[in-house]
Amino acid sequence: QVQVVESGGGLVQPGGSLRLSCAASGSIFSMATMGWYRQAPGKQRQLVASITSSGYTNYGDFVKGRFTISRDNAKNTVYLQMGSLKPEDTAIYYCNEWTGTFDYWGQGTQVTVSS
Repeated sequence: QVQVVESGGGLVQPGGSLRLSCAASGSIFSMATMGWYRQAPGKQRQLVASITSSGYTNYGDFVKGRFTISRDNAKNTVYLQMGSLKPEDTAIYYCNEWTGTFDYWGQGTQVTVSS
């Protein structure tokens, strides 16, 4: 059974940094495309960043160099390093694993950017 579990969310001040982690199990992690999505209240879920099995990355337009996605295949973990955080980054952040056949989602982790 595939499981995807996020961690690292919390409250941070504007301009601050936060690192999210996502641990996956039950799949061939190294072959999966991993992604981070977010959903703010009243808004649609949107792509934050993704990374393929070969390390190709893609970011949402709003990221503008502030975030970095990376993966450690030895640990079956993907990270999202977020910097220069803004109040509008406040959302639930979800990890996604795409195996090429199925999508798997974590429960999400809350990120709140506020002074």
